[in-house]
Amino acid sequence: MAEVLLVVGVVVAMFVAYNIGGSTTGPAFGPAVGAKAISKPVAAGLMGLFFFVGAWTIGRNVVTKLGTELVVDPGVFTLESSIAVLFFIGIALLVGNIFGVPASTSMTAVGAIAGLGLAGNVLDLAVMGEIVIWWVVSPIVGFWVSLIIGRYFYARFNRMVAMERSTGPLLDVDRSGPIPIPRVHETTNRRELVGTITVVAIGCLMAFSSGTSNIANAVAPLVGSGELAMDPAIILGGIAVTIGAFTIARRTLDTMGSDITELPLTAAIVVASVSSALVVFLSMLGIPASFVIIATMSIVGLGWGRATRPVTVPEAVRKEKAPPVTIDALAADEPGEELPPIGEEDPDKIPQASDLFNPATTARVVLMQNVVPAIATLGAYLTFRFVPIFGI
Repeated sequence: MAEVLLVVGVVVAMFVAYNIGGSTTGPAFGPAVGAKAISKPVAAGLMGLFFFVGAWTIGRNVVTKLGTELVVDPGVFTLESSIAVLFFIGIALLVGNIFGVPASTSMTAVGAIAGLGLAGNVLDLAVMGEIVIWWVVSPIVGFWVSLIIGRYFYARFNRMVAMERSTGPLLDVDRSGPIPIPRVHETTNRRELVGTITVVAIGCLMAFSSGTSNIANAVAPLVGSGELAMDPAIILGGIAVTIGAFTIARRTLDTMGSDITELPLTAAIVVASVSSALVVFLSMLGIPASFVIIATMSIVGLGWGRATRPVTVPEAVRKEKAPPVTIDALAADEPGEELPPIGEEDPDKIPQASDLFNPATTARVVLMQNVVPAIATLGAYLTFRFVPIFGI
């Protein structure tokens, strides 16, 4: 019976990892695929590779935190309870997909495990408090870092990475020798090459950061139960993520690739860099992080910083001018354009076409990112507290 339950647990864990691969490949490599820098199969392969590297290295910290440190008695992770926790994580993915909002699997995993710990009176409140504090602090840090970049460095960065596509292919393959050697095509310009390398590198960084944080969402309960060792758990999770990247992620790659014009490529690179760096940092501390919430606040901070360039700090403090936050504010700087000093930029050069972020949509994202984990916590608590089969 135990062997059957273990197989069921592994299948459920791989299903969760499969969905993680499907939902995170698009945000990571959508810009690169949309810019025709790489193909979908190459994006899926890179996703699987860098996710596994992140999981195998830093991701162990988060698996340990969720699987053994969040509860004072890891024995509470029986096979039955581990499967139930993974079930709640899977339900969170389903709810997020139904509402069109990517639910945070990290926050939901913590919520489900916290519900288990509360039901068994074994939740480590100090560890839980540390996680919650970082959940509050990290989006604020992302907002301010992005705001500073938007205000002082965005225009310069935009001129560096703005891609000017040439008519020919990016690379040629020299097959004259025994080993094919890729070479830069003669029509490829330097800006195009730098931009392409940058957007692909950012995708790899996002895949790596996803591995450092999200692997725990799929395997931590089974590792905490002692029924599955760390190394095979990470390998199985990595395989499932790769399968998801090659299959169901194709649709998210289409969506992210075609919708990237809603967020300029330069802005997408900045947001992805700031968010990924914060997620990797938190993973090194063993803290599971919500990439979506951090990225959302980074977008708001970046747009706000860019829109405040016509306003000096004293003017902003005195509220003499109300800075607009627009998509065009991020896209206004053209390559080669000289940037006037802070406070001297013409506000008319920043068109008021449309808001960078829709307040209603932003509120829905943030609300769902907190409601779904709360539902998982309450559902897990009630299940483990009142369903006799778990014996908590």
